[in-house]
Amino acid sequence: MSRRTERVASLLQHELGAIFQLELPRTPIVTIVEVKVTVDLGIARVYISTIGTPEEQAAIMAHLQEQNKYIRKLLSQRIRHQFRRIPELEFYEDHLYEHARHIEQLLSQVRKAPVDDAETPLD
Repeated sequence: MSRRTERVASLLQHELGAIFQLELPRTPIVTIVEVKVTVDLGIARVYISTIGTPEEQAAIMAHLQEQNKYIRKLLSQRIRHQFRRIPELEFYEDHLYEHARHIEQLLSQVRKAPVDDAETPLD
């Protein structure tokens, strides 16, 4: 990404985070993990991490898709003086934290597993 797209992505991430906290209080805990903006600044891909069961996560994503135009309107009110055109928003679920938690669980199981001394080679 160029410096410009990185700056725009950072600004969008900050502003969307503020919108979720302040103006959409009914939205459950949602973390904006990353925002990627296309080179022409026409589309912003927003990667979201949520807490809850898979059904709750699916409901949150469906809610965000339904509220997409409203969220974009709120975003335009906050940054309209900085952009000619507000990017279209696309929301995606980010499973990075779930994968990391699963790997941590596997590693802790390996650490807790008893080591058989007969199988370990002696140097």
